[in-house]
Amino acid sequence: MSGKDTVRCKIVEAAKKRFSHFGYGKTTMAEVASDCSMSPGNLYRFFPGKLDIAEAIATEDFEKHLSSLRKLAVAPGRDMRQRLRDLLFEELRRTYHKLEKDPRAYEMATVIAHERPQFANWMLATERKILVELLDEAERRGELACDNKEYVAEMVQSATMKFRYPQLWSKLTLPALERELEGVLKLLTQGICPHDQPSRVHGHTTTLPA
Repeated sequence: MSGKDTVRCKIVEAAKKRFSHFGYGKTTMAEVASDCSMSPGNLYRFFPGKLDIAEAIATEDFEKHLSSLRKLAVAPGRDMRQRLRDLLFEELRRTYHKLEKDPRAYEMATVIAHERPQFANWMLATERKILVELLDEAERRGELACDNKEYVAEMVQSATMKFRYPQLWSKLTLPALERELEGVLKLLTQGICPHDQPSRVHGHTTTLPA
């Protein structure tokens, strides 16, 4: 790790503590700089603004999450439906517990979503690649025939968006959200391919196991 990267990591860690304790809105760049024993001017050499630090924190957390999702997407001994269920439930539970445990994280997530919509779009596009990996693996195993996996992955995301950032969209308990997600998954898989027969979805042939 270069010296510049080391300093950036130090800044990110200091900001995490500040945001978690005082909240994103009540933290200033000068306070983060002080925690890092540097001048505000020096801090701005590494991050143009507080929102850039928040985005770095979110990126670091998201990349760790992607690693666990990728393992679930191609897990041996699990069929496609099970892997899809594991992946979506992991997303729901991880985010729900994170926001319950640290309400300050909700504040930061809301600010990033409002001020940096392109970041949220990047996250969705990256997650979509993992869904495509899941579908690729299903096809490799002979579980699926699909001529447009990107389309199917996009529609799965659209149908399950509520469960990706649950506290942003509802005040339901985790058991209530899990019950809804179970129902949505059942309708998704049965609707795409009822009775394990090929089905046409806007011109896209998709076959899923029952």
